[in-house]
Amino acid sequence: MTIRPLSVGLAGLGTVGAGVLAVLRDNAELITARAGRPIVVTAVSARDRTRDRGISVGGFRWYDDPVALAHDGGVDVVVEAIGGSEGSARQLVTAALSARKPVVTANKALLAVHGAELALLAEREQVSLAFEAAVAGGIPAIKALREGLAANRISRVAGILNGTCNYILTVMREQGREFAEVLADAQRLGYAEADPAFDVDGIDAAHKLAILAALAFGRPVAFDEVHVEGIRRISALDIELAGELGYRIKLLGIAARSDAGIEARVHPCMVPATAPIALVDGVFNAVVAEGDFVGRVMLQGRGAGAGPTASAVVADLIDIARGRNTPVWGAARADLSHAPSVPMSSHVGAYYLRLMVLDRPGVIADVTAALRDAGISMESMLQRGRGRSPGEAVPVVLTTHETRESAMRLALARIAELNTVLEAPAMIRIEAA
Repeated sequence: MTIRPLSVGLAGLGTVGAGVLAVLRDNAELITARAGRPIVVTAVSARDRTRDRGISVGGFRWYDDPVALAHDGGVDVVVEAIGGSEGSARQLVTAALSARKPVVTANKALLAVHGAELALLAEREQVSLAFEAAVAGGIPAIKALREGLAANRISRVAGILNGTCNYILTVMREQGREFAEVLADAQRLGYAEADPAFDVDGIDAAHKLAILAALAFGRPVAFDEVHVEGIRRISALDIELAGELGYRIKLLGIAARSDAGIEARVHPCMVPATAPIALVDGVFNAVVAEGDFVGRVMLQGRGAGAGPTASAVVADLIDIARGRNTPVWGAARADLSHAPSVPMSSHVGAYYLRLMVLDRPGVIADVTAALRDAGISMESMLQRGRGRSPGEAVPVVLTTHETRESAMRLALARIAELNTVLEAPAMIRIEAA
């Protein structure tokens, strides 16, 4: 008996799309065995038909309009590898789901911004919307949360979700160089885009965290309620001082559930240098989940690139070929949580402060008075040397016991007003792990 192949329409032939073609070609026999039938691309859409992609794109039905893939009667499933939260990517996914065709996407921006409405559409039409490749590349973070840990109540999910930022912070620590210089090198090496804002300002990590939080806590995705900070203000001095205090600086995405609701935040963190996540360096990503029965689980690997991302896309295609269909956020709409979002001002944690102050009597007393008036307890203080002249700035580092974010913001505003503090205070949140 001949088994009919699963026919794939692939929109986007950039890094990810070409990678999908390569995986399906190179591992065809293995994929057929695991899918129960062959998986073949039969139709494609891309802007440039003449571009050399390093892999043959001949023999496919070609569409200049990617939305047309959704209406190709010979296509069983659509893979969206265009990118972006709007435009043709959104139109294609909406059209395919409306036509009752399963969709596989690597598009974290689309899911973070429009995931709630797309999930409703997929549920209504009873088709799969699969997105393993949208978070952490080849790391099976989506399956781990939605399926592997399905029996657990997840209390926290966190991770290093952007390889570009992790690479920059790693090189800054290892070589003692400043952010702007390392970023320029990362751009030359292809680790950072010509316009790096999406990565270094934390937006990419926030898209991924919004998706992970929706899965972990079983509620519709809420990207607009994620607190986002990037790494532009991290200095080589902060990284050096963090090391002296026994920490490393990482850009983390963290989402946690409490009785008050869901807290979701992306920002630089100081984590103990011995913590497993502190040891994840370079372009690697990591995802940590904490469940009530399983405890802490950590997954680590390459979070981007043609091979890892295409691997995740094809894993979703194998599920679809086998007829597996899991609700987008792990449960049907009627069973999703509507827990409120907790504002960043309510966050409670410890803090690192670095001040550049005049080496003058009474400066520390003024700073500690500002902390005292805000109800903040200081844990430790580190002063680096003495100024050579009365007008020279010296760094003073303070760490605090746990306090509320709103109190810390109040104290920072008062400290910044002191005429002995010569630049805006640097503040980094301290995380246990």
